[in-house]
Amino acid sequence: MNLDDLISEYADIEGRLSDSAVHADQALARRLGKRYAELRPIVETYRELDTTEDDLATARELAPEDETFAAEATVLQKRKEDLEERLRHLLIPRDPSDDKDVLLEIKAGEGGEESALFASDLLRMYLRYAERVGWKTEIIDAHLSDLGGYKDVTVAVKAKASQEEGVWTRLKYEGGVHRVQRVPATESQGRIHTSAVGVLVTPEAEDVEVQIDPNDLRIDVYRSSGPGGQSVNTTDSAVRITHVPSGVVVSCQNEKSQLQNKEQALRILRSRLLAMAQEEAEAAASAERKSQVRTVDRSERVRTYNYPENRISDHRVGYKAYNLDQVLDGDLHNVTQALVDADMERRLAEAQQSS
Repeated sequence: MNLDDLISEYADIEGRLSDSAVHADQALARRLGKRYAELRPIVETYRELDTTEDDLATARELAPEDETFAAEATVLQKRKEDLEERLRHLLIPRDPSDDKDVLLEIKAGEGGEESALFASDLLRMYLRYAERVGWKTEIIDAHLSDLGGYKDVTVAVKAKASQEEGVWTRLKYEGGVHRVQRVPATESQGRIHTSAVGVLVTPEAEDVEVQIDPNDLRIDVYRSSGPGGQSVNTTDSAVRITHVPSGVVVSCQNEKSQLQNKEQALRILRSRLLAMAQEEAEAAASAERKSQVRTVDRSERVRTYNYPENRISDHRVGYKAYNLDQVLDGDLHNVTQALVDADMERRLAEAQQSS
């Protein structure tokens, strides 16, 4: 869509949102509200640019008669250039999932108990980061290790309705293998070990986005278990769902009832199937294009956390900082911003090549 089309769409949505009948359908009102919030900065920047161009033309016309207008014209010219650059950024096609909430899965990998303990540290980092930016979090499923770490844990992260930026906008870059270098609590010799944790981030799917045929599901129930394999529930409340066509398997045991665990497992399944569909669509659209900052390939090391040097390094964009302690306490903004900026530069370059 060109700029005129976007401005027309904005005006149309603005009119629809003033209709009380639209708000009777909460799903429709929420969808229109999100699109309105997405278009607003584009329209506001365009209007400010239009006004600035008029003011600049007037200032230039009067400059020969009054030198103060010449100085004002210089200021207005700089503002005009800044607004044009901002509008170019805003008009770059967005990731269609940017306004979505996410499901964040953290799984222990190489390193045994040390990996599980670091998975717990990463979980705390993401929970603290979410708290800083005002997101809501909910642990959907978790399996503890013998020493209190996590073999795997799944967390839902949701933005508040009043927030214009979705969770996916920031957390989509977290997918991949996170490597830690430190002296484990289980190490008596004081030697530095390297272990790895896998992180998978998927946009949370709404019911209308992914239709699941009940006949395609195989549902098994079993007893929940805790660290070391001991039973924590005397009833078969844990649920494992296999989506036969895709082979995706999801299990959930955190809730007390079988029905609740089934609902949570279906929630995770929908998001995984949506992510698979999006990846297939992207691959079909451009088999050779591969983003330098976005991947869900869990075999790719994306970040290293070096405790002895208090260093965090993101290998995709060359980001490096020596404030690991602060990052692990939830100060993740500069890390994610480096990835957002790199992605923006890439998309700008692609837009210029295609124009």
